[in-house]
Amino acid sequence: MEFFRNTNIDFLGKKWYFLTFSLIFSVAGLLSMAFWHGIPLGVDFRGGTLVYVRYSHTPDLAAIHAETERVGLKNTRVQRYGPAANDEVLIQLDIQETSEQALDKGKIQILQALESNAAAGKQDLNNSSSITIAKYLLEKDPLHLGEGIDANPRYTAIAQAIVDYRDKTKSGVLGSIDELRGVADPAAVASLQDSFYVSDFGIRNVEIVGPQVGQQLRKQAILATLYSLGGMLIYLGFRFEWIYGVAAVLTVFHDTLITVGAFSLLNWEISLTVIAAILTLIGYSNNDTIVVFDRIRENVKLLRRDRLADIVNKSINQTLSRTILTAGLTFLTVLALFLFGGEVLHNFSLALVLGILIGTYSSIAIAAPILVAYQEWRGERGKKPMAMPLRSGNRPGASEGKS
Repeated sequence: MEFFRNTNIDFLGKKWYFLTFSLIFSVAGLLSMAFWHGIPLGVDFRGGTLVYVRYSHTPDLAAIHAETERVGLKNTRVQRYGPAANDEVLIQLDIQETSEQALDKGKIQILQALESNAAAGKQDLNNSSSITIAKYLLEKDPLHLGEGIDANPRYTAIAQAIVDYRDKTKSGVLGSIDELRGVADPAAVASLQDSFYVSDFGIRNVEIVGPQVGQQLRKQAILATLYSLGGMLIYLGFRFEWIYGVAAVLTVFHDTLITVGAFSLLNWEISLTVIAAILTLIGYSNNDTIVVFDRIRENVKLLRRDRLADIVNKSINQTLSRTILTAGLTFLTVLALFLFGGEVLHNFSLALVLGILIGTYSSIAIAAPILVAYQEWRGERGKKPMAMPLRSGNRPGASEGKS
């Protein structure tokens, strides 16, 4: 299947438009990383505490942030989490301890910030554990079980049934204590109304990432990216010529810079999943570049009398249909992932969407002009233009990327 036949687009004639486009976005990203938002690292890399909160109504992010500031929680990040219908938010704190106390500390601080309408002297049933509820019922003994051996297991079972109903059936947020009348003994439910109230939110989960773990993950992410670039340089230098490897690495660096710069400009966090997407794009962009380079290598051998610029243009036009078809189908897939994949995959899929667009563009508009620029530079210095011959054992027409 081909979208284009016998195209003759002068891509190299438009190289200055392409380079200007790349320069604008690259510089904008660098300025954002240097002076505005920096590189917005996620909690995976910088460490911290994540608190997941579900509301009984649509949450007001600005109001939540103001409440956290009021109780002294600085530099908190508040964002929607999951489908909008779930009314969930994710609050990121800078608590970087790696202990059970850190989990409790994060939860307590969020409770202090969000319980602005707390009932005096009462506990919040939406944020009470089964142990707290069971202890209260045991003390009040609404079923008049006395201090017999059946009292503790009975009240523990009632408390667990209440918590299970709240968390599993009501997704962590009760609308009122009256909702429990069909779940637990009416006498126990009536007793809870004396010392408990129901807030409009429930803390679903608390997670922590320690600073040492974050530092180690940062180091591993940087090394993984550098190793992949180094591996490509070695492979392409061996398979083609060293200038091919340099051009491919510069192209991938260009793609990575623009993608990371876009995250900085948008102030969207770079997490482990985003790094995974970037590494995926390094391979994807490199594959597209190799297809173009392979066709250039074949045509250099077949069209010895032609200028390199004309050969490069011809090669790009010959592989254009394959490039558009492959990139288009992949783009539609990751676009669907971005639109319907949910909050967890949002940044990962965004990196893929940006990367596929930039990677496909750069294989045509950046990698190929680097080869021609190197040829012209050699000519200006009075050196023999590079012939770029085939490696021994590689025959013309044996390209994997032939379309």
